[in-house]
Amino acid sequence: MKPFIPSKVAETIFALVFVYFAYLHFTGAAMMAAAVPEFFPGDGKIWVYLAAVAYILAAIAIITGIQKTLACYLLALLLIIFILTMHVRNIDAKLSDVLKDLGLAMGAILIGNRGSK
Repeated sequence: MKPFIPSKVAETIFALVFVYFAYLHFTGAAMMAAAVPEFFPGDGKIWVYLAAVAYILAAIAIITGIQKTLACYLLALLLIIFILTMHVRNIDAKLSDVLKDLGLAMGAILIGNRGSK
C-alpha cells in the first residue's frame, strides 16, 4: 500500500521544526543560557548558539539527503545529551521536555535509518 503522506514530506517537516528551534535558540540565547549546566566550559550562550547551528546543519542534511544518516544520529545524540545533562536535574518539573527530546531523538534515528532513499 502506498503511504498517504510520502516519507520525504514528513522528513522535511521534521527538519523544518529544527530550523524553528534554531531560530528560538538564536533569539532567546540569553534566557536559554541559564539552562546550560555549570560544568560546561565558557559562556552558556555559546553552547546555545552551537546547538542552533547543529539544528540547522541537521535540517540541511535531512532535506538534501547529504550525510543524512550521520546527521540524524548526531542530532539524536545531541538530544540525548540534553536529556542527560539538562533535563535530568529537574526530571519531575520537566518530564515533558524529557519526553519531547526523547521522541525527537527517536524520530531522528528512524530518519537516519532510512538513509538517503
